[in-house]
Amino acid sequence: MNISKLFEKKDIVVSFEIFPPKPTSPISTVYDTLDALGDLNPHYISVTYGAGGTEKENSTVTIAKYIKNTLLIEPLAHLTCLGTTKEEIKSTLESLEQNGIKNILALRGDRSEFNNKPGDFKYASELISFIKSSGDFNVVAGCYPEKHPEAPSLEQDIINLKNKVDCGASHLITQLFFDNERFYDFMDKTAKAGINVPVDVGIMPLTNIKQAQKMTSLMGVNVPKKHLKMLEKFGDNPLAMREAGIVFAMEQIVDLIANGVKGIHIYTMNNPYVARRIMLYLHNIFSM
Repeated sequence: MNISKLFEKKDIVVSFEIFPPKPTSPISTVYDTLDALGDLNPHYISVTYGAGGTEKENSTVTIAKYIKNTLLIEPLAHLTCLGTTKEEIKSTLESLEQNGIKNILALRGDRSEFNNKPGDFKYASELISFIKSSGDFNVVAGCYPEKHPEAPSLEQDIINLKNKVDCGASHLITQLFFDNERFYDFMDKTAKAGINVPVDVGIMPLTNIKQAQKMTSLMGVNVPKKHLKMLEKFGDNPLAMREAGIVFAMEQIVDLIANGVKGIHIYTMNNPYVARRIMLYLHNIFSM
């Protein structure tokens, strides 16, 4: 199933993201999480590209296969290209195709001291073009409402995003954000740039103060004043912080849907409790 077509059939598309276990842990450790998430009946589940090491792509394929064949939910497999060759990407695509996995989130990948070897791809747009020329895949791309950290400006980032769509991306998933007004401004700018594919909004409930510090320092994500007050009030109380973060995410989602957003993509951090609370809320409010 082409998950991008869901936006033509559903009033609201709700999906989850999970990540593979650490290389030192058996892959089966993520299955309990997946079983709990699968019971919530999301429209699809995305799985990030491994957790490092030589078997990272194998873990992604294995988990995506479990989502598809055991949970009977469509998987979206992440695929990064930084430091990889065309032969390596082609091998992964063949593995995905052999397992019936046709939806791919094409990403460049983060630069780091552990991921700096030369490869055949510089940009996600190049990966998108390569995937589209390699088989019958549906390709999804990422976007950044507050611009990619390496982009010189939001305007240039939107030009780069238009290139991703022109290369074959059929829908977009946003990086997480907490300020809806910045997202609405971003959507106005993308519309003016001729980008008209469906957009899934990435939501991450801030459930601990370390998350907030990481998001703001490493990713340049703006945290609204009311959210900062929440962190100040509950940051030293893990249970209260978790509950406050969930409530904030619920309020954010309601505002987004009220303003026409049709796709909610929840960054679960492999926490079924958080996802369950949000899904129950959505069902109660919108009769999903």
